[in-house]
Formats: sequence, structure tokens, C-alpha cells
Amino acid sequence: MEFVLLFPGQGSQTPGMGKELAEAHAPAREAFDAVDAALGAPLSTLCFEGPADELTLTHNAQPALLAHGAAVWAVMRPVLAGRVRAAAGHSLGEFTAYHAAGALPLADAARLVRRRGELMYESGVARPGAMAAILGDPVEPIDAICARATQEAALVVPANYNSPGQVVISGEEAGVERAMALAKELGAKRAIRLNVSGAFHSPLMESAVDGLSQALDRAAFTDAGFPVYSNVTADGGTSPGRARELLLKQLTSPVRWTDEVRAMAAAYPDATFVEMGPGTVLAGLLKKIAPQLRTVSCGTPADIQKLMELAAS
Repeated sequence: MEFVLLFPGQGSQTPGMGKELAEAHAPAREAFDAVDAALGAPLSTLCFEGPADELTLTHNAQPALLAHGAAVWAVMRPVLAGRVRAAAGHSLGEFTAYHAAGALPLADAARLVRRRGELMYESGVARPGAMAAILGDPVEPIDAICARATQEAALVVPANYNSPGQVVISGEEAGVERAMALAKELGAKRAIRLNVSGAFHSPLMESAVDGLSQALDRAAFTDAGFPVYSNVTADGGTSPGRARELLLKQLTSPVRWTDEVRAMAAAYPDATFVEMGPGTVLAGLLKKIAPQLRTVSCGTPADIQKLMELAAS
């Protein structure tokens, strides 16, 4: 049996995440401890106990999700080693995917995503923006709606192509509001503002680019042991130079998750796709994008047991 690993992005965090996992499995506890040590802060306590409003802050949510994904992988690595064909992650999750592929040490990854979160928050303060989810299929493409809203109001762009019928837009508040109104006029089922601290994956994040570039240069990237698929290009690669380049571009580029999943589905049609982290967000998106795939979610001790049994079958 072959596997493809998937790691969720910001929004999947929840108080209590990883607590039972760390209590049940020593490698998971060690992963959380390693992240705490790298950051010089008790992030694991925030994961295990909350409060939710503090955990949701960008500079906390990003390393928290990295730590949880790394903890699940630490437990499952001996079982899945040699059978993983590729990995991918949604936004922040792409950094976790590089760690799982052996391309990025956990301590470096933790410091890198903490800095990424800080920079994104600072960009949101310096140039405030908004994001919204457009659900359903308007009669005009989201790209065209955003272009029209930019002309009529203010800058707005597609940020996340999450699945058919679910696209997130990002930009200046007036542009996002206008695009939401246009989308509903043109047949979208719903347009929902998101509770975020900035206009992620848009040109409004440009002020974070230099700082993230420096942080990426400090991180000890090596060749990945299996392809990591990019949110920017929707294809896989293993080189350190490519990783740094695309993780930097990802900051201001849309997450092409639908194209990414379709590419992996075509390359690994018989693999089991495993979401490693809290919740089932990515597994849900995969069912909409490529329902023929076998997908499982793995974030708790019970999930670990089921995946071990599946891997042994």
C-alpha cells in the first residue's frame, strides 16, 4: 500500500489538539517538546489547553499546526517509511510537508513558521485587509469577479482555490466587500467574511517578503526524500532551492489546492491520502475534488490505531 501525506493550514487549530496524542505516544510528546525548545516557549501547553483566542493568533496557530502534524508523523513514520510517495500541505501545511519529507529539521521548521506568522500579522497591521469564502459557482469566474471588483472598489484577488464551489478571496476591505456582492449577484450560494488578521496570499503581504526570505535562507533545507507538491505550481519537487523559492512565492500567490490534488490524484491514483493534523478539513476537500481517492484523517490515538491497522492490511 502507498501513501500520500497531507498537512492542514491555518483554521484547523483547536484547543486540546495533540493532548491525547502526546499522552499516548512518546514520539509525539518528543515532537511537541522539540518545538517548545526551538521557540523557547510552552507552545504545547497552548495546544493542549488553549485559550482559543490565543491559539488562533497567526504567530501561534502556524507553529501549533506544524507541531501537531510533526507529532502525528513522528508516530507513524516507522510504519509508513518507504511507502510514502508524496506530500503536500495547504498554505502553512506545506512547511510541515517539507519536514515530513526530511527536507527541513523540526526546530528550523518551528522557528521558520513562527517568523512567517509574525511577518504575516505585521503585514496585516501595516496594510489592513480582509478575506472571504465564496461558496457555489457564480456564472462568471472568480478571477473575473475579482478583476471587476478591483476596478470598481479596491484590490482583491483569488487566494485559495480550495475545491470546486469553494474559493477564498483576499485583498483590501472595499474590494473584498464588492467582490462578495458581485459573486452573490452572479449566483454564488454564499459569501462569508473570514476571521483573519490580514489579506493572506495576496499582494497585501508584500511587506513580509524580505523577512520571510531571510528566514528561509537561515533554515537548513536539504533534498526531500519524496516529492512535495507546491501550492504555487501544483506540481512536485525535491530540491532545497525550489522549496525556498516556492514557499516564498506562496506568501503572495493563490493556493491552487484543487489543481494540486488533481495532479496528485493523477500521479498516485491507488495511494491512500492521509490528512495528518487536527480535524478533517482536507479530507473533506478531497472528497469534493477527487472523490475516487481513498482518504483518511489522522490526528488522535484512535486515528493512529486505525491507520496502523490499515497499513498492516
